[in-house]
Amino acid sequence: MLKRSHVRQFLAVVDSGSFTAAAARVRITQPTLSVGIAEMEKTVGAKLFIRDRKHVRLTEAGARLLPIARQLEQGFRAAEGINAPTRQAWPQLRLGILRTLAPHMTQSVVETLRSEVEPELVEGSAHDLRTALAAGRIDAALTLLRPEDPPQWALLTEPYVMLAPSNHRLAGQSDVPPEDLASEVMIARRACERLQDTSRFFTHSGVRPRFALRSDNDALCLAMVESGLGITTAPLSLKTEDMGVIGISGYDFERTIGWVASPHAPQPDRWNQLLQRLVEALSR
Repeated sequence: MLKRSHVRQFLAVVDSGSFTAAAARVRITQPTLSVGIAEMEKTVGAKLFIRDRKHVRLTEAGARLLPIARQLEQGFRAAEGINAPTRQAWPQLRLGILRTLAPHMTQSVVETLRSEVEPELVEGSAHDLRTALAAGRIDAALTLLRPEDPPQWALLTEPYVMLAPSNHRLAGQSDVPPEDLASEVMIARRACERLQDTSRFFTHSGVRPRFALRSDNDALCLAMVESGLGITTAPLSLKTEDMGVIGISGYDFERTIGWVASPHAPQPDRWNQLLQRLVEALSR
């Protein structure tokens, strides 16, 4: 027989992405959690998770069970609160945010969303967000679009540029040969989606610059550019008032930011309508 504890343990694994974190979330030991998941798999007659050293992901049967499990848990909670004062569920939208998104863009997104829903933000890389979407841990994501994604969800397409202090000798110039940057000190944004492409671009041009900083922290990298420590490649939206842009000949990478919805999100029509209004608001 399927128990509520099984449902809660199953959802905890889905939402946390690991058995260890799920056990901590539902306040049981990991062996107890593993037993509970095994009992649930026996009850439904199918394996629910695929586990390897780094990841836990849903099987096809697990993916089919996920929306049912969420509905069951909502039913349990509704039954428990039958005599409790009515209150709005929170969060109404679990939203993934690309970690390299410019802060002012995230602020605009939240301000627009909060007129209709209370969002919970989950930050991650493009890969992290796609994984969370597939597992049903988030309802939608503002992330990099792929060629196969519906084009109507695109919010903006922007180029990657070389950012430098506003008083840099090359700031404001265009079609600068990459060889002219050979003597420059660079800052490597390890969170950059085009980091490997950029490295290959400069290597192919015979440019092997010195690096003053390598960091996953975009705020730190950009602050160091403003301070004059070095220059860095980044999406144009990350440029601040204290920075200038160096246009590099042949460096023509770009990215498209847009919405991707989870196939497991509850009330998909409602979220699609909401996200469409947001697309329209941010496109004006």
